[in-house]
Parts: sequence; structure tokens; C-alpha cells
Amino acid sequence: MRDSISIVLNVYKRSHLLAKQLWSIQRQSIAPSEILVWENGNETTPKDLLGGLKIARANHNFGVWARFSYALNAGGEYICVIDDDTIPGKKWLENCLETIKETPGLLGARGVIFDNKNSYSMNKDVGIYNPNDETTIVDIVGHSWFFKKEWLAEYWSFANKRYNNNLVGEDIHFSFVMQQIIGLPTLVPRHPTNDFELWGSNPELSKLYGSGVEGISTSTKSLQKFEKALQHYRRIGFKTISEMENQQIKLSKHSNIFYMFVQKFPRLMHKLAKIKNRLKKGII
Repeated sequence: MRDSISIVLNVYKRSHLLAKQLWSIQRQSIAPSEILVWENGNETTPKDLLGGLKIARANHNFGVWARFSYALNAGGEYICVIDDDTIPGKKWLENCLETIKETPGLLGARGVIFDNKNSYSMNKDVGIYNPNDETTIVDIVGHSWFFKKEWLAEYWSFANKRYNNNLVGEDIHFSFVMQQIIGLPTLVPRHPTNDFELWGSNPELSKLYGSGVEGISTSTKSLQKFEKALQHYRRIGFKTISEMENQQIKLSKHSNIFYMFVQKFPRLMHKLAKIKNRLKKGII
């Protein structure tokens, strides 16, 4: 059906947040045509929330990629995959639908622009952690992915190129396929400070839920995996915005030893990069 939107959620260690998430999804200004839930080998959907949901259960943790496999079963023209720590604003689906019609591309709630092609940890945010008044091109997106279902065919046709780790890489893989195969950008729809209903997530709740022990991106080991995933996709053709804007000379001022340090201590560099961005905006 034209303009129909399927929602894909996952339940893994955060089933206690599902009620709040469903409440926000079921009250969207554009109602989703269906809600699919992937139970990823740990917890199950609370019994009082089962009504109207299409649920698939795995007895094994297949990681972050499984949601995009399960999404192949969706019947909507568009699909919105939403992280389990993400509570979208009332007009998020409306915002995405308007944006994708005006500027086709992979959309997300949190965008990342890499300051340097050699480092995942050195980046700046766009979207829920750094509001943008206009649709903005970014390197990758997270928290929420909004896209045409037909693009999943390309996503999985390049499964043999994926970064071989179940816990990371699904976000870069999608942007890699969009850029190199489909020929469309990765974008963050506008997140204006005067209308939080358009936002892809409540930023304070995302920080609170995402920083819990359930999160996979909070440890140094995880950040090191993210670093390796970025370099994997760069080796097979993915270009960061900094590379496409021909800033290589400007960005190559750091030595190889510096980037070895970044990859060894990504959490420290991630924090320093965020402090740098806050200083630029005059927050501190």
C-alpha cells in the first residue's frame, strides 16, 4: 500500500522500555501499518503488550543485524527500524515521510559525520544530540533508520561484504550500500529546537537508556570494533564526507602513530571530540 510504514522493533535486555516505546509509536501523527517485534534470544515481549504485534522469536542472540533480516517480512512501502532505547516524537514518521519524498535517502535520528576518515571516535553529531534546522547529509545514522523496503534487497545482496561481527557494523553497511550501490545519501531530517515532536528520539532518554549496562556501545572494546568496522568499509569503497569534499590534505596532518593511539583508546578520543564540539558551540 502506498505510503504505508512498517515499524520494526527489537526486544533484548530492555523489554521494560517497550511499553513507553509502543505508546509513542501508536500515537504517531501518521499511523504505522504494522509493528513487527524481533525477540533476540534473551527476553520476551511482556504479555500485556502482545496485542496487535507481529512477533518473531530467536533462541539465540543474532546481534544487531537480525532486525534488518526480519524487516524483509514487512509489508509496508517504507520501513522504520527503531533501537530499543529510542522514543520517537509524535511526528517522527511524518517528518521522515516528507523528507524522503523531497530528498530520497537513508534517514536516521542520530547522524554522525566523521571528522577524519581514519577515526570513528573523532566525529560530530547531527540530530537528536545536535539539533539541525535543515535536512543534513551525514556519514551514517543510528537510533532509527527510515528507508524504502526495496533497498533491503541491496543491503542483503552484499552480505558477503559485511563486517564480520554480529554486534557492530550494520549502520555503516547500510550507508555503504546506499552510497556505492544505490547512489543515494544518508540523511538526518530536521530536528528543530522549537518542535520536539518532529524528533527521532527524546535526547535525554536516549542518553539515559543508551548509557545503561545493556548498551553495546559503552565499552572500549565496542568502540574499538566500531573503529575496525569503519576501516573495513573504507577498504571496500565507502567514502566519508571529509574524503568526498577533498579535505584529505587538511585532515592528514596527524601522524599514523596518532591514529594507532585513537584505535587503542577510542573511548578517550570519543570524549575529547565531544568536548571539542561543545566548545565550538559555546556550551562550555
